[in-house]
Amino acid sequence: MKTNRIWSWLALAFGIIYFVVPLLGTLEFSLRMRRGTYSLDAYWVILSDPRFQQTFGYSIIMAIATIIIGIVLVVPTAYWVRLRLPAWRPVLEFITLLPLVIPAIVVVFGYIRLYNTASILPLTGSAMGTNILLAFGYTMLALPYMYRAVDTGLGSIDIRTLTEAAESLGASRITIMANIILPNVLVAVLSGAFLTFAIVIGEFTMAALLNRPAFGPFLQLIGANRAYEPAALAVIAFAITWICMGLIQVVTRFNKSLAATKR
Repeated sequence: MKTNRIWSWLALAFGIIYFVVPLLGTLEFSLRMRRGTYSLDAYWVILSDPRFQQTFGYSIIMAIATIIIGIVLVVPTAYWVRLRLPAWRPVLEFITLLPLVIPAIVVVFGYIRLYNTASILPLTGSAMGTNILLAFGYTMLALPYMYRAVDTGLGSIDIRTLTEAAESLGASRITIMANIILPNVLVAVLSGAFLTFAIVIGEFTMAALLNRPAFGPFLQLIGANRAYEPAALAVIAFAITWICMGLIQVVTRFNKSLAATKR
Protein backbone atom coordinates (compact mmCIF):
# COMPACT_ATOMS: atom_id res chain seq x y z
CA MET A 1 0.00 0.00 0.00
CA LYS A 2 2.79 2.42 0.85
CA THR A 3 4.51 1.72 -2.47
CA ASN A 4 1.28 2.41 -4.35
CA ARG A 5 0.82 5.67 -2.47
CA ILE A 6 4.36 6.76 -3.27
CA TRP A 7 3.84 6.11 -6.97
CA SER A 8 0.49 7.92 -6.86
CA TRP A 9 2.09 10.98 -5.25
CA LEU A 10 4.95 10.86 -7.76
CA ALA A 11 2.48 10.73 -10.65
CA LEU A 12 0.54 13.63 -9.15
CA ALA A 13 3.74 15.65 -8.67
CA PHE A 14 4.81 14.97 -12.25
CA GLY A 15 1.41 16.06 -13.54
CA ILE A 16 1.57 19.27 -11.52
CA ILE A 17 5.06 20.05 -12.76
CA TYR A 18 4.15 19.24 -16.36
CA PHE A 19 1.01 21.38 -16.45
CA VAL A 20 1.44 24.05 -13.78
CA VAL A 21 5.05 25.12 -14.36
CA PRO A 22 4.49 26.19 -18.02
CA LEU A 23 1.34 28.01 -16.96
CA LEU A 24 3.20 29.84 -14.19
CA GLY A 25 5.94 30.72 -16.67
CA THR A 26 3.35 32.14 -19.08
CA LEU A 27 1.71 34.08 -16.27
CA GLU A 28 5.04 35.47 -15.08
CA PHE A 29 6.01 36.52 -18.61
CA SER A 30 2.65 38.24 -19.15
CA LEU A 31 3.35 40.46 -16.11
CA ARG A 32 6.71 41.73 -17.45
CA MET A 33 5.43 44.21 -20.03
CA ARG A 34 6.69 47.07 -17.85
CA ARG A 35 10.44 46.72 -17.52
CA GLY A 36 11.86 46.16 -14.08
CA THR A 37 8.58 45.42 -12.34
CA TYR A 38 5.50 43.25 -12.51
CA SER A 39 2.33 44.87 -13.82
CA LEU A 40 -1.01 44.10 -15.41
CA ASP A 41 -0.29 46.32 -18.41
CA ALA A 42 -0.60 43.49 -20.93
CA TYR A 43 -3.99 42.55 -19.51
CA TRP A 44 -5.22 46.15 -19.58
CA VAL A 45 -4.05 46.52 -23.20
CA ILE A 46 -5.89 43.36 -24.22
CA LEU A 47 -9.08 44.04 -22.27
CA SER A 48 -9.30 47.60 -23.58
CA ASP A 49 -8.71 46.53 -27.18
CA PRO A 50 -11.98 46.97 -29.16
CA ARG A 51 -11.13 43.86 -31.19
CA PHE A 52 -10.98 41.78 -28.01
CA GLN A 53 -14.38 43.03 -26.91
CA GLN A 54 -15.85 42.47 -30.38
CA THR A 55 -14.42 38.98 -30.92
CA PHE A 56 -15.07 37.78 -27.38
CA GLY A 57 -18.65 39.05 -27.49
CA TYR A 58 -19.17 37.40 -30.86
CA SER A 59 -17.83 34.07 -29.59
CA ILE A 60 -20.08 34.24 -26.51
CA ILE A 61 -23.13 34.77 -28.74
CA MET A 62 -22.05 31.88 -30.98
CA ALA A 63 -21.47 29.68 -27.92
CA ILE A 64 -24.99 30.38 -26.64
CA ALA A 65 -26.47 29.64 -30.08
CA THR A 66 -24.42 26.43 -30.30
CA ILE A 67 -25.56 25.29 -26.86
CA ILE A 68 -29.22 25.88 -27.73
CA ILE A 69 -28.90 24.00 -31.03
CA GLY A 70 -27.03 21.17 -29.30
CA ILE A 71 -29.67 20.80 -26.57
CA VAL A 72 -32.57 20.86 -29.05
CA LEU A 73 -30.81 18.29 -31.26
CA VAL A 74 -29.23 15.94 -28.72
CA VAL A 75 -31.68 15.67 -25.82
CA PRO A 76 -34.75 14.48 -27.80
CA THR A 77 -32.61 12.22 -30.00
CA ALA A 78 -30.78 10.55 -27.12
CA TYR A 79 -34.06 10.19 -25.20
CA TRP A 80 -35.93 8.61 -28.10
CA VAL A 81 -33.10 6.21 -28.94
CA ARG A 82 -32.85 5.04 -25.32
CA LEU A 83 -36.63 4.70 -25.06
CA ARG A 84 -37.67 3.19 -28.39
CA LEU A 85 -34.57 2.33 -30.41
CA PRO A 86 -31.93 0.90 -28.03
CA ALA A 87 -30.42 -1.19 -30.84
CA TRP A 88 -29.46 2.06 -32.61
CA ARG A 89 -27.37 3.36 -29.70
CA PRO A 90 -24.05 1.98 -31.07
CA VAL A 91 -24.80 3.62 -34.42
CA LEU A 92 -25.56 6.94 -32.77
CA GLU A 93 -22.42 6.72 -30.64
CA PHE A 94 -20.35 6.07 -33.76
CA ILE A 95 -21.88 9.06 -35.53
CA THR A 96 -21.20 11.36 -32.57
CA LEU A 97 -17.57 10.23 -32.51
CA LEU A 98 -16.95 11.25 -36.13
CA PRO A 99 -16.14 14.91 -35.26
CA LEU A 100 -13.17 13.61 -33.26
CA VAL A 101 -11.87 11.71 -36.30
CA ILE A 102 -12.63 14.09 -39.17
CA PRO A 103 -10.47 17.26 -39.01
CA ALA A 104 -12.35 20.53 -38.74
CA ILE A 105 -10.51 21.89 -41.78
CA VAL A 106 -11.99 19.10 -43.93
CA VAL A 107 -15.48 19.86 -42.66
CA VAL A 108 -15.21 23.62 -43.21
CA PHE A 109 -13.91 23.18 -46.77
CA GLY A 110 -16.90 20.94 -47.40
CA TYR A 111 -19.17 23.67 -46.04
CA ILE A 112 -17.57 26.28 -48.28
CA ARG A 113 -17.91 24.09 -51.34
CA LEU A 114 -21.47 23.01 -50.59
CA TYR A 115 -22.88 26.35 -49.44
CA ASN A 116 -20.99 28.86 -51.61
CA THR A 117 -22.69 31.61 -53.57
CA ALA A 118 -23.04 29.38 -56.64
CA SER A 119 -24.98 26.67 -54.81
CA ILE A 120 -28.71 26.25 -54.24
CA LEU A 121 -28.31 27.30 -50.58
CA PRO A 122 -25.72 30.15 -50.65
CA LEU A 123 -25.17 30.56 -46.91
CA THR A 124 -21.65 31.97 -47.33
CA GLY A 125 -23.05 34.84 -49.40
CA SER A 126 -24.18 36.78 -46.33
CA ALA A 127 -22.97 37.41 -42.79
CA MET A 128 -26.11 35.92 -41.25
CA GLY A 129 -25.89 32.81 -43.41
CA THR A 130 -22.22 32.33 -42.53
CA ASN A 131 -23.02 32.78 -38.83
CA ILE A 132 -25.69 30.08 -39.09
CA LEU A 133 -23.25 27.80 -40.87
CA LEU A 134 -20.59 28.42 -38.22
CA ALA A 135 -23.08 27.72 -35.40
CA PHE A 136 -23.95 24.35 -36.90
CA GLY A 137 -20.25 23.67 -37.43
CA TYR A 138 -19.59 24.37 -33.76
CA THR A 139 -22.52 22.10 -32.85
CA MET A 140 -20.86 19.33 -34.83
CA LEU A 141 -17.54 19.86 -33.02
CA ALA A 142 -19.23 19.79 -29.60
CA LEU A 143 -21.48 16.83 -30.45
CA PRO A 144 -19.27 14.10 -28.87
CA TYR A 145 -19.18 15.94 -25.53
CA MET A 146 -22.80 17.08 -25.46
CA TYR A 147 -24.14 13.66 -26.48
CA ARG A 148 -22.11 11.72 -23.94
CA ALA A 149 -23.02 14.09 -21.13
CA VAL A 150 -26.73 13.84 -21.96
CA ASP A 151 -26.63 10.07 -22.57
CA THR A 152 -24.95 9.53 -19.20
CA GLY A 153 -27.62 11.66 -17.53
CA LEU A 154 -30.40 9.70 -19.23
CA GLY A 155 -28.78 6.45 -18.12
CA SER A 156 -28.99 7.53 -14.49
CA ILE A 157 -32.82 7.78 -14.51
CA ASP A 158 -35.60 5.34 -15.42
CA ILE A 159 -36.90 7.16 -18.49
CA ARG A 160 -39.27 4.33 -19.45
CA THR A 161 -41.13 4.40 -16.12
CA LEU A 162 -41.24 8.19 -16.10
CA THR A 163 -42.57 8.27 -19.66
CA GLU A 164 -45.22 5.62 -19.07
CA ALA A 165 -46.39 7.35 -15.88
CA ALA A 166 -46.64 10.69 -17.67
CA GLU A 167 -48.46 9.14 -20.64
CA SER A 168 -50.94 7.48 -18.30
CA LEU A 169 -51.80 10.94 -16.98
CA GLY A 170 -52.32 12.26 -20.50
CA ALA A 171 -49.08 14.19 -20.96
CA SER A 172 -47.94 14.87 -24.51
CA ARG A 173 -44.43 14.14 -25.82
CA ILE A 174 -43.48 17.81 -25.63
CA THR A 175 -44.74 18.03 -22.03
CA ILE A 176 -42.83 14.89 -21.07
CA MET A 177 -39.65 16.23 -22.62
CA ALA A 178 -39.91 19.76 -21.20
CA ASN A 179 -41.29 19.06 -17.72
CA ILE A 180 -39.99 15.60 -16.85
CA ILE A 181 -36.96 14.48 -18.87
CA LEU A 182 -35.10 17.77 -19.22
CA PRO A 183 -35.27 18.74 -15.50
CA ASN A 184 -33.97 15.29 -14.54
CA VAL A 185 -30.94 15.55 -16.84
CA LEU A 186 -30.35 19.27 -16.29
CA VAL A 187 -26.96 18.73 -14.63
CA ALA A 188 -25.78 16.57 -17.54
CA VAL A 189 -27.04 19.16 -20.03
CA LEU A 190 -25.23 21.94 -18.16
CA SER A 191 -22.03 19.88 -18.16
CA GLY A 192 -22.27 19.51 -21.92
CA ALA A 193 -23.09 23.20 -22.24
CA PHE A 194 -19.98 24.30 -20.31
CA LEU A 195 -17.79 22.01 -22.41
CA THR A 196 -19.39 23.41 -25.56
CA PHE A 197 -18.71 26.95 -24.37
CA ALA A 198 -15.04 26.17 -23.78
CA ILE A 199 -14.73 24.59 -27.25
CA VAL A 200 -16.38 27.50 -29.05
CA ILE A 201 -14.34 30.16 -27.27
CA GLY A 202 -11.02 28.64 -28.36
CA GLU A 203 -11.94 27.29 -31.82
CA PHE A 204 -9.83 28.72 -34.66
CA THR A 205 -10.09 26.73 -37.91
CA MET A 206 -13.76 27.13 -38.79
CA ALA A 207 -14.00 30.76 -37.75
CA ALA A 208 -10.83 31.70 -39.66
CA LEU A 209 -11.76 29.94 -42.91
CA LEU A 210 -15.32 31.27 -42.79
CA ASN A 211 -13.89 34.75 -42.09
CA ARG A 212 -15.85 35.35 -38.90
CA PRO A 213 -14.71 37.79 -36.14
CA ALA A 214 -14.34 35.12 -33.47
CA PHE A 215 -12.05 34.96 -30.45
CA GLY A 216 -9.89 32.10 -31.79
CA PRO A 217 -8.59 33.99 -34.86
CA PHE A 218 -8.00 37.04 -32.65
CA LEU A 219 -5.79 34.91 -30.40
CA GLN A 220 -3.76 33.82 -33.41
CA LEU A 221 -3.49 37.39 -34.76
CA ILE A 222 -2.24 38.77 -31.46
CA GLY A 223 0.19 35.88 -31.06
CA ALA A 224 1.74 36.63 -34.44
CA ASN A 225 2.29 40.34 -33.84
CA ARG A 226 2.80 40.96 -30.11
CA ALA A 227 5.03 39.71 -27.32
CA TYR A 228 3.40 40.06 -23.90
CA GLU A 229 -0.24 40.33 -24.93
CA PRO A 230 -0.39 36.75 -26.32
CA ALA A 231 0.76 35.42 -22.96
CA ALA A 232 -1.96 37.43 -21.23
CA LEU A 233 -4.54 36.13 -23.69
CA ALA A 234 -3.37 32.56 -23.13
CA VAL A 235 -3.84 32.99 -19.38
CA ILE A 236 -7.30 34.49 -19.91
CA ALA A 237 -8.33 31.65 -22.24
CA PHE A 238 -6.99 29.08 -19.78
CA ALA A 239 -8.91 30.75 -16.95
CA ILE A 240 -12.14 30.67 -18.97
CA THR A 241 -11.70 26.95 -19.62
CA TRP A 242 -11.07 26.20 -15.96
CA ILE A 243 -14.02 28.33 -14.89
CA CYS A 244 -16.20 26.17 -17.14
CA MET A 245 -14.73 23.02 -15.60
CA GLY A 246 -15.28 24.44 -12.11
CA LEU A 247 -18.90 25.28 -12.90
CA ILE A 248 -19.45 21.67 -13.96
CA GLN A 249 -18.18 20.51 -10.54
CA VAL A 250 -20.28 23.10 -8.70
CA VAL A 251 -23.46 22.12 -10.55
CA THR A 252 -22.77 18.41 -10.01
CA ARG A 253 -22.18 18.83 -6.27
CA PHE A 254 -25.25 21.06 -5.92
CA ASN A 255 -27.38 18.44 -7.62
CA LYS A 256 -26.02 15.69 -5.36
CA SER A 257 -26.66 17.75 -2.22
CA LEU A 258 -30.17 18.61 -3.45
CA ALA A 259 -30.91 14.94 -4.14
CA ALA A 260 -29.63 13.99 -0.67
CA THR A 261 -31.83 16.66 0.91
CA LYS A 262 -34.93 15.35 -0.89
CA ARG A 263 -34.21 11.86 0.42
